[in-house]
Amino acid sequence: MIRRAVLVAAATAALALSSTAAYAQCGGASWYGPGFNGKRAASGEIFNENAMTAAHRSLPFGTKVQVTDQSSGKSIEVVINDRGPFHGKRIIDLSKAAATALGFRNRGTTSVCLESN
Repeated sequence: MIRRAVLVAAATAALALSSTAAYAQCGGASWYGPGFNGKRAASGEIFNENAMTAAHRSLPFGTKVQVTDQSSGKSIEVVINDRGPFHGKRIIDLSKAAATALGFRNRGTTSVCLESN
């Protein structure tokens, strides 16, 4: 019984630390919108391709992330409200508006670095 209590306490502490700790990651980015606009995102909210939002595999919903395009140096802030991407080694799927703001919408993909506090 004591071992189980210790495991639960350790898991709770790890979860608390992971949701408040700074986060950084670099990798591929893509964008999505058409076909998903107006449908429910994994967070439960309605997806709006014209909002500054993104999908990430593991960051908590509501996390604000600074996304910097490595080729242009442009940075934007998005809110994680969906899960993905589930293609290749990409680390984030940005909304159509976010991809437009970073300037890679016509290319489809780019390399980015993510940062949150």
